[in-house]
Amino acid sequence: SGKHINGDLRAKKHSVTDSVHSKTRFSDIDDEEHNRSWWHSFCLKCRQEETHPSWQPPLWPKICPYPFCPTYRQFSRIVSLALIGTLSWCILYSVVGETAAPGGHLFQLILLCICAHFGGWLMSLTTLPALIGMLFTGLLFQNVGFVDIDESFSHITKELRQVALVIILIRAGLDLDPHALKRLKFTVIKLGLGPWVVEAGIVAVLCRFFLGLPWDYALLLSAIVAAVSPAVVVPCLFRLRSKGYGVAKGIPTLIIAVSGIDDAVSVAIFGIIKSIMFSNDSLIFQILQGPISVLGGIGFGLLWGVICNYAPERHDPFMVPLRILLLLIGGMISVFGSELIGYGGAGPLGCVAAAFISLYFWSKQGWEIEDNPAATAFEIFWMIFEPILFSITGAQIKLNELDGNIVSIGIGILIAAAIIRIIVTILLGIGCKLNLKEKIFVSLSWMSKATVQAALGPITLGVVKDKMPEHDYAEKILMICVLSIILTAPTGAIIMTLGGPRLLTKTKFPVVPEGWRRSHRPSIRDISIIDEEEERDDNIEASLSTTVSQKDSPKSET
Repeated sequence: SGKHINGDLRAKKHSVTDSVHSKTRFSDIDDEEHNRSWWHSFCLKCRQEETHPSWQPPLWPKICPYPFCPTYRQFSRIVSLALIGTLSWCILYSVVGETAAPGGHLFQLILLCICAHFGGWLMSLTTLPALIGMLFTGLLFQNVGFVDIDESFSHITKELRQVALVIILIRAGLDLDPHALKRLKFTVIKLGLGPWVVEAGIVAVLCRFFLGLPWDYALLLSAIVAAVSPAVVVPCLFRLRSKGYGVAKGIPTLIIAVSGIDDAVSVAIFGIIKSIMFSNDSLIFQILQGPISVLGGIGFGLLWGVICNYAPERHDPFMVPLRILLLLIGGMISVFGSELIGYGGAGPLGCVAAAFISLYFWSKQGWEIEDNPAATAFEIFWMIFEPILFSITGAQIKLNELDGNIVSIGIGILIAAAIIRIIVTILLGIGCKLNLKEKIFVSLSWMSKATVQAALGPITLGVVKDKMPEHDYAEKILMICVLSIILTAPTGAIIMTLGGPRLLTKTKFPVVPEGWRRSHRPSIRDISIIDEEEERDDNIEASLSTTVSQKDSPKSET
């Protein structure tokens, strides 16, 4: 269920009683509603009916019937955004000149990002991750000739990827639940680092001997490929969690926590290896660079988290925007500053640690861990930078320059690494209080790649420039990263969506008094495990009728 608030679709918080009553109230649907045309169903899929009262011209319903045409509110919103965008471009053109004109660098980037957002929206209608549509939009526009993202874009695209990386890492830190990590600390560490090390090692060895990469480039690529994508995992988990699958054993929390840890480790190891590879310092200094980066990143994160706890003051009326800006600026300083001083691995760790420590302190002051203003703000930031990141990454692949032999070898390496990681995860899950089906689901959910691969894949290509043979190695790294996104992101989303109801145990929520407001994310304190086959519509209706009769009875009043 959802409602429109200022044009945004947000989750509506219901009581459990409301949700069960509403399910029964709309159970008797006319047959003709089940026999809607595919076009009618598609239009309903594209948008939802407005729930808030709105004004519209008297002739609008006749001219534009719902749902085949947008409501007047949606139409006027599109017109407003189009006017704002067009006039903003005119102002930008008058300020910067030819670079914002059609064919200019800035114009191409703006066009690419807008079309990528639309392509992601189309892909989301299929319940697949929107990032797949964004990636294919960049790939299509580059190879058809609508845009030409060449080396002249390298400076601005590098900075945009760094900003997107900061947002990814802060979101990873905010997704970590301190209480769940304390309870599942050994499980998270074992399932988070064990499969990551195995997959990274397999990818490095296979790339060394089958792709001909030197060991340093093979290790660099393995650190990127081993990361799990929260952008694919989290939406699928939220859909399953809203239906009660896997909540009792904290499986969604476990998967999200491991995804965040995987991202932090991958980016930190990548930064350390890259700093050593392109450093001119002595061997001893290069060896010490790894431990210094780890300690420095964690230390900065602790310091910045403490600062965000005491500044601003907790009752300041501007507390929320100040906290969000402080966290964003801290992450930017951590990532950009570490690159500047030559300790690239410290920045990502500091970014994740700062977000995690800040959330720990803020939760003690009353903020919810799973639903707080900072998480909402960075989700909005990610909505802006997601099409930028994936469209630029897709646009850097030129199909006419691809080597079919390398592509086939890369696909084989990715499939082999994914299979081995799944097997290792199942074996390491022994003793984690998960049954075999749950271990299989957890291992399959960690095969998805997207965000880290898109953010880090093109970086090496920008560092080596036109040096040979390093340029060929960097192009292979980018190609494998894009292949990993194309192969694993849709596959992982489909497997999680279809396999979740079959592999996870469903939970039943007790009926609670009217007016009880609960988060859209279920709590494990309110559930009892049931067999999935026991949850039938007739059983729900029967239990509901019993509950209603008891509620209407004077004896049930307290």
